[in-house]
Amino acid sequence: MNDQTTRRRFVQLTGATVAATAGLGTAAAGDETATNWTTVETPTGRTLYDVAATDAGVYAVGAGGVVLERGEAGYETVLDSGPTGNGNSLYGSAITDDGERLWFVGSSGAIGEYDPARGTFTDYSAPNDVTNNFNDVAVTGAAGEANVYVAGDSGKIYYSFDNGETFEDVTPASGSNVNAVDFHDDRAGHIVDGNETVLYTEDGATWNTLGIADANVNFYGVDSDGFDDVTVSGGGGVVWNWDGSEWRAEDTGDAGLRDIEVTDSSGLTVGGGGKMYRRGPEGWIQEPTPTGSNLKAVLRGDIEVAVGAGGTVIENL
Repeated sequence: MNDQTTRRRFVQLTGATVAATAGLGTAAAGDETATNWTTVETPTGRTLYDVAATDAGVYAVGAGGVVLERGEAGYETVLDSGPTGNGNSLYGSAITDDGERLWFVGSSGAIGEYDPARGTFTDYSAPNDVTNNFNDVAVTGAAGEANVYVAGDSGKIYYSFDNGETFEDVTPASGSNVNAVDFHDDRAGHIVDGNETVLYTEDGATWNTLGIADANVNFYGVDSDGFDDVTVSGGGGVVWNWDGSEWRAEDTGDAGLRDIEVTDSSGLTVGGGGKMYRRGPEGWIQEPTPTGSNLKAVLRGDIEVAVGAGGTVIENL
């Protein structure tokens, strides 16, 4: 416990915020069901790999350890070199169930937690002295008592049931890189790995294979809404959904789909070349975007946001 405490760093944000260079994009008035994605300027040219929303607002994380916050004047930099200050890139982010804390993970074992109310970051990097790359993170539970699940590039899942104070690890499958993780309950969720495998857990520690046979493409994104409701995105533009009895595939085109968010019968998935597809009654339909940049992640909610290469942020208000 002492080792865990002494290697932690608390950063108070006082005057270190960098203002965005332009205001937020504004969607045109019209049909409430219509979409109008607009490009928003950001204070970074670094690739943004993930986006999430706390109760305090929208946050994007990316290369070099940058964390951006969506404020009234635009996107601002609240952290520019990761939780350790070493500039480790951040690849995944997630929020606590109460919306109060943002967690993020990245290269060289980077793990951090941001408390927007206090403006402080807590560094949990290199758990058990592990400095492998971390690709994604899922968080369940409330701020201060969260379960944290980290997807490792070495094929391991690192999990903490005490808000990052201690971590254990497990190799769920073949040891291939775990690309994405998502949970639908405190200790129940799904992962996808580089060996074209989807796995599930019901206790947060032990994993079993769910599929997908003969997929023949890499899996990049996973949305876990229940044991019998999980959606996976991957290479070749294919989206799979598990309904509890079988996998159903839908081919959207040839763009690799890096992230996916689904709720009930609606959803969004994004990928290479600025490609975006929206799920509706007719299935997955391509949606126009104002960018040709590779999109890495998408957020659904009151504001829809997608982020990607070169500091790209697009919004649908």
